Amino acid sequence: MKLAIIGGGAAGFFLAINAKEMCPELDVIIFEQHNNVLSKLKASGGGRCNCTNTFAQVTDLKQVYPRGAGLLKKLFKQFGPQDAYAWFEAHGVPLMVQPDQRVFPKAQTSQALIDCFVQTAQRLGVVLVLGKRIAHPKTLLRQNGGSFDFVAVTSGGTPHKDGCVPSLFTFALEDAALHELAGTTVPSARLSIPKTSFAATGALLITHKGLSGPAALTLSSYAARYLADCRYRSPLQINWVGEKNTELVRAQLKEVFASHAHKQIGNVHPFGLSTKLWGYLLKCAQEGTDSSASSKSRHPGLDLTKKRCGELSKKDSAHILQVLSTYPCQISSRVAYKEEFVTCGGIPLSSINNVTLESKETPGLFYAGEVLDIDGITGGFNFTAAWSCAYAVATALSKR
Repeated sequence: MKLAIIGGGAAGFFLAINAKEMCPELDVIIFEQHNNVLSKLKASGGGRCNCTNTFAQVTDLKQVYPRGAGLLKKLFKQFGPQDAYAWFEAHGVPLMVQPDQRVFPKAQTSQALIDCFVQTAQRLGVVLVLGKRIAHPKTLLRQNGGSFDFVAVTSGGTPHKDGCVPSLFTFALEDAALHELAGTTVPSARLSIPKTSFAATGALLITHKGLSGPAALTLSSYAARYLADCRYRSPLQINWVGEKNTELVRAQLKEVFASHAHKQIGNVHPFGLSTKLWGYLLKCAQEGTDSSASSKSRHPGLDLTKKRCGELSKKDSAHILQVLSTYPCQISSRVAYKEEFVTCGGIPLSSINNVTLESKETPGLFYAGEVLDIDGITGGFNFTAAWSCAYAVATALSKR
């Protein structure tokens, strides 16, 4: 029996290895159109490879998988995050868990995983063919005149395929003043797209172009199709203090100002905001409701940062509250996130068997990984889905 795997990425190698371990007599060949393999895995996590996640902070898979949560809930019962962790440890890759529950190789390099995959595949007799593009995978099947009993497509996602759009990207903003705060981090901020239900909370990084960090990446995943339809131009609202609602922020500000009545407000830093960001937000508050650094006229008055907390008027407090909880800005374009790339879209899940991941239309044709309409937010979730899908296909093949 022969298996052709189209794509030498994470899902392809994981499928090849598990298929050979379950069925040593199976001939497995990986076809990769480029001259190198596992490139996305190599770039993941800044070269450290965020290979999975403990899911300890996940209460609902829909939180981390905007698309495909239902299918993965079933697949995880057979091979989930804990199984992936155990698999890597058993195959000679010790892992470590970060406080945010992301999992990395203890070696702190993706090369540890690459070596594991390549060396294990070679030891098991998996054949690797580089520089070979397979445009029509189903033609490799015996029933279609080919020489393979099974074909598995693990070619990943690309926005150039029909129905696919980018996911996991950062935002460029039309906000020159905010760009001057590049390098500033916010422990917990909430990003939302007005007049939609799209929102995400997490750490935020201000860049020289706009916004990055977990909050921005998560929102880009949740709103991938919406933002593509908008051509990546959309209003955006920032709550600099995270999930706190307006009334809670108002009460906490009142308490802070009351306890520091004799201090200049510029020297008080509520909610863990940096001196630079707090000073900028106070300037925005002084300018009234226009906090987006636009070309509208300014009305300079007494420098708000010099006022003592006990001297603030109700109007001052209202404007401070407004810029803290509903800071408006405009997304002008998307920015690719480092060398990592994830897509929204792919093979419709309705077209495959939800246990074996075999095509309903073409027996013997399987799919695994990002080629399917499955994608997750940043944090090791996309690789976890790849491991689970690949294992499901290997298991299905072992029963043939």
